[in-house]
Amino acid sequence: MRKRAFTLVELLVVISVIALLMAILMPALAAARSQGRSAVCKSNLRQLVLANSGYATENGGFYVPAASDMWDNCGLCRWHGVREILSEPFNPLKGPLVAYLADGKVKECPGNVKFVKDQRWDKSFEKGCGGYGYNATYIGSRHWQGGLDYKQADERTTSMSEVRRPSETLMFADCAMSKNGRDLIEYSFAEPPFTVYNGKPITSFYMSPSIHFRHRGSANIGWVDGHIGSRRMADYSGNNAYDVSSTDMQLGWFEPIDNTLFDLK
Repeated sequence: MRKRAFTLVELLVVISVIALLMAILMPALAAARSQGRSAVCKSNLRQLVLANSGYATENGGFYVPAASDMWDNCGLCRWHGVREILSEPFNPLKGPLVAYLADGKVKECPGNVKFVKDQRWDKSFEKGCGGYGYNATYIGSRHWQGGLDYKQADERTTSMSEVRRPSETLMFADCAMSKNGRDLIEYSFAEPPFTVYNGKPITSFYMSPSIHFRHRGSANIGWVDGHIGSRRMADYSGNNAYDVSSTDMQLGWFEPIDNTLFDLK
């Protein structure tokens, strides 16, 4: 008895059904992968918040400095590492949080971001922060306090008891910066919308946004109280300090576009 073979029409129908199923399943699979990367990112942020809390507990209640020598050596010390000269990458094994992190260094965000790997200082000056930024203005310094010069403000930090709304004060977030409109570089500070001078926000212009909405239009945030959440990018249009359209590079802020979720009030 002869076996029946597929006809060309039947074969085309089967191929069409498979293609249809793939078209249906691929977006779901992509979303699942993205959710998985976001979950790992949130775990990384939680480790950073816990590490900083551990640092504060053992340092008189004061959080880690964001960049303690910014006005002395142009930045050899950061919250995520130190280096000998500006042309070198930061060494995470000598960073101030190393004793409080599980692997002794900041883990990289898995959010499928291709940061520039060029070792030149102008392209990698924050290399080693893992794609995360720290609330330097209000937590990692005292620029929010009037009466201090820049050097004093960088060397001193905020204490745990000074944060009045821990669940509504950003500590760490997904961050990046673009200098050419094509590439992203690592950037270790989560900039608030307004710069602070002599203790007061200057609302006449915006800072260059560094929060990076890399997770399908959302950015992950680590809050001072330890909880981790996600925020969608607010409607914002403007060029950064390098004349790059921030929104084209998924850089911006979440609502409200002011300092209320960064400051200590």
